[in-house]
Amino acid sequence: MRYYHPDIQPYRSHHLPVGDGHQVWVAESGNPDGIPVLVLHGGPGSGSGDRDRGFFDPRQYRIIQTDQRGCGRSTPHGSLDHNTPQHLVADLELIRQHLGIDQWVLFGGSWGSTLALLYGEQYPNVVLGFILRGIFLGRQEEMDWLYGGSAGRIFPEHWQKFSAAVDNARPLLQAYHTKLTGTDELEALRLAKAWAAWEGLIATLKPSPKTVAGLINPHTALSMARISAHYFVHDCFMRPNQLLEDLSSIQHLPAILVHGRYDMICPMDNAWTLKQHWPEARLEIIREGGHSAHDPAIADALLRATDEMAHLLGVPDRSA
Repeated sequence: MRYYHPDIQPYRSHHLPVGDGHQVWVAESGNPDGIPVLVLHGGPGSGSGDRDRGFFDPRQYRIIQTDQRGCGRSTPHGSLDHNTPQHLVADLELIRQHLGIDQWVLFGGSWGSTLALLYGEQYPNVVLGFILRGIFLGRQEEMDWLYGGSAGRIFPEHWQKFSAAVDNARPLLQAYHTKLTGTDELEALRLAKAWAAWEGLIATLKPSPKTVAGLINPHTALSMARISAHYFVHDCFMRPNQLLEDLSSIQHLPAILVHGRYDMICPMDNAWTLKQHWPEARLEIIREGGHSAHDPAIADALLRATDEMAHLLGVPDRSA
């Protein structure tokens, strides 16, 4: 079992104006002359994690992290104005140009895998390869799984609390969205914490109070719940099966897919479906993995994937 690379701090961070009143946080760490890798967080709306830098050998990679519009250290916090995947893709391209990067690897999990595919399909010539975890394709059946009661059949005690927070209103996703975007700030925060708790309680293979505590932190919970609900009630602002239909532009690029067998947020058949449409990609099904990138077996697979990608791109192995 592999362990994280040593903790490192960014050697440069700043806020980049991207238009529409938004400023996104961008940080660089690792080797300034290494393979550029863009780390895309999930949610939508959760923000970057310091531990995510540990998936990369800092001697091999130039690690770029960004908090997407409205979350993490980006401002304005929780804003839904001019906040769609199309805006996020444009922001990523602006970041690439601002940092003077010709091509980069895309590393993303959950919603981050969605955004990586969206960006790559629009800008395939600037992508070196993909490392994707906990695949989310933005389809209606995936949102029905998490917010329509299917996952609740596995975790009925947690689903009951999640549903009861909006008095069991249906459709539940619309009920949450209405109150999360309403004028009652205290009610919005209460529902944001209920939203975050539901996801945190089912994200890991084994119960993780630390994961739940991190997500229900008011700053994180509010942006994640508001932005997620905003995206999901609008079908992620994508046409049905868009990511699968547009794969032809990136199928020639190296791709490693990592998915936990017992992922309760993004079911295993998401990754399986992507693999069927992208036979050139390599899919690793992690038997002892859930959704979280920090489940030990998932983290191990991601560490191996970053080393393998460096090897595929011609960088000597420095792990010995």
